[in-house]
Amino acid sequence: MDYRNLGASGLKVPALSFGAGTFGGSGPLFGAWGNSDATEARRLVDICLEAGVNLFDTADVYSNGASEQVLGEAMKGRRDAVLISTKTSLPMGDGPNDAGSSRSRLIKAVEDALRRLGTDYIDLLQLHAFDAATPIEEVLSTLDRLVRAGKLRYVGVSNFSGWQVMKSLGLADRYGYPRYVAHQVYYSLVGRDYEWELMPLGLDQGVGALVWSPLGWGRLTGKIRRGQKLPEKSRLHDTASFGPPVDDEHLYRVVDALDVVAEETGKTIPQIAINWLLQRPTVASVIIGARNEEQLRQNLGAVGWSLTPDQMKILDTASEVTAPYPYFPYRRQEGFARLNPPAV
Repeated sequence: MDYRNLGASGLKVPALSFGAGTFGGSGPLFGAWGNSDATEARRLVDICLEAGVNLFDTADVYSNGASEQVLGEAMKGRRDAVLISTKTSLPMGDGPNDAGSSRSRLIKAVEDALRRLGTDYIDLLQLHAFDAATPIEEVLSTLDRLVRAGKLRYVGVSNFSGWQVMKSLGLADRYGYPRYVAHQVYYSLVGRDYEWELMPLGLDQGVGALVWSPLGWGRLTGKIRRGQKLPEKSRLHDTASFGPPVDDEHLYRVVDALDVVAEETGKTIPQIAINWLLQRPTVASVIIGARNEEQLRQNLGAVGWSLTPDQMKILDTASEVTAPYPYFPYRRQEGFARLNPPAV
């Protein structure tokens, strides 16, 4: 397993990490992902650790805390061998203080997560969404307090816009608070919006990407193809509305390119899609999920080899879309690109 620094921090994380959204799954979204109990989860953790995958990502909102609880049970007796990443800020109830990143909410959320995980510290806490109602100074000062108390080691964000990340980093520098070193983002061959603004920001500011849904919300499995109906067992029947939309023709074009590369490499389409991500700037780790051992072992096959430059170009070309303003001139016009070349 390849290990990479998480952003500008000294923390080394594996190129692949494991997403525990399938643990204890319930409800229309998380239930469709999977519902591993503690016994099955422990087996999946065993396989991960054997492969060198020691970073496990979860969130309080995943099945209303059940994911954290099952992950905690699966890691008993080996806390020092793993890195735990969890997230908070999204609603955990209907009360006025059951959501967001206020001081009250963050302190309670961290205490609750520690209890469910059965640990006394979290390696990486990420804010799951930007809270526009809470002053950023309040958020950062609270995170600083929790880091100083030894309950958090590193802090990051997820699903933030560029200005939200940059404003937070500027205030952290001004007041000496911990900087965000990670941004958990959606990024895939059928979803490259991360490249327009967030990737250049990550390069400039030392914020590493933890990639969620690397298979385009389950679309890059090789089972969805032009002229064929959506497979009967696809979780997209239940979860498509929760995820990012993808134009059908764009998806088919990418899958066609993946087929070409699969024939050349002998690798599966999911393995190729993940390997492509691992060669992109700022990507520290790609979060893989699995409902069972077979899926996990297949995803682990995405490392230990690399796509060639020609194969990367095939995939780049097939997945490229026109950048939104003001980014497209820097990709399409030489004068703009000369002043500010694209990150990729």
